[in-house]
Amino acid sequence: MNNFELHNPVKLIFGKGEISKVSSNIPSNSKVLLTYGGGSIMKNGVYSQVMESLSDFNVVEFGGIEANPQFSTLMKAVEIARLEKIDFILAVGGGSVLDGTKFISTAIKYSGDEWNILKSGAKDITDVVPFGAVLTIPATGSEMNSGGVVSRKETGEKLAFGSPLCFPKFSILDPSVVSSLPKRQLVNGVVDAFVHVLEQYITYPNNALIQDRFAEGILLSLIEIGDKVIENPENYDLASNLMFSATMALNGLIGKGVPSDWATHMIGHELTALYNIDHAQTLSIILPHLYLNQFESKKEKLAQYGRRVWNLDGTVDEIAKMAIEKTVLFFNDLGMKQNISDFTSDYDKAPKHIRDVFIDRGWKGIGERGLITPDNVYDIVSSSL
Repeated sequence: MNNFELHNPVKLIFGKGEISKVSSNIPSNSKVLLTYGGGSIMKNGVYSQVMESLSDFNVVEFGGIEANPQFSTLMKAVEIARLEKIDFILAVGGGSVLDGTKFISTAIKYSGDEWNILKSGAKDITDVVPFGAVLTIPATGSEMNSGGVVSRKETGEKLAFGSPLCFPKFSILDPSVVSSLPKRQLVNGVVDAFVHVLEQYITYPNNALIQDRFAEGILLSLIEIGDKVIENPENYDLASNLMFSATMALNGLIGKGVPSDWATHMIGHELTALYNIDHAQTLSIILPHLYLNQFESKKEKLAQYGRRVWNLDGTVDEIAKMAIEKTVLFFNDLGMKQNISDFTSDYDKAPKHIRDVFIDRGWKGIGERGLITPDNVYDIVSSSL
């Protein structure tokens, strides 16, 4: 096991009716910027619950944050926050709203070109406006971590950033909201959480027994409830387990002391930037092809995954290959497609475009061992067409 430091300061408030606790977790006399997405919170009752709890606060609203939050949209919120002298932000929505709010929080007090926050990965920020969250879509884990992803349509980029200053002060998770989600968001949520775990687990053996067992427990839980919660989102027990699984998949716990990959995410981000394919869908497309491309370096953990999660028998190579096949079948059964060509007729340009993006950024080798070169990326994307 590698050396590590574990620090997660997020106060997690979980359960039915807990949205009423918003006001007691925001400093009194705060001027609050309320951020949200396309307006679904108006229809499912979350907005009215939040506003009732904020009745004693001065609230400025900013809606319209996209499913893949755009830099230009977020900068409008930054300008409003500066003008209104906002001193607390409340994000109400899914991972995109939370990610966008993390950027807004860092940009308000930033004195330079705000795009540099993303280009540098937020490594040079020193002061932020604090924020909290009310989660409405279980998927990304952004409610309990310090990272985010923002897109810029003008340049075709989608960049990740993160800082210890980007943790929410609190996050409220009421699983009741899951009942109002469309099937597409539920499928995305299950797959997103599942791949978050795999990115921290399918690397190479590292004698981290607890981290492996935690990871396998989340995977087994998602397999057990995945199709059920998609078909029965009004079932509170199923919704609760999906919501907490997604949070635990990326709150820092299972990734401490172990190598992590994230190459599937890095390639998937470029597919989203290029074609606006749902984030989770890009992960479903890229993951199996990346594992086949990197089979020799990953087969020991793939085999462990196959034995412990899918109950497979055979040689290391046999189990590892069957584990990839089982994962694809799981995604397919949930409703995921497996090819870029399912989403665009302009798919031929993807391999070269994404390879060139990686070259332009100076990324010579990604993944847990740094073995995935731009040429490997070209091959992985080509096999995903």
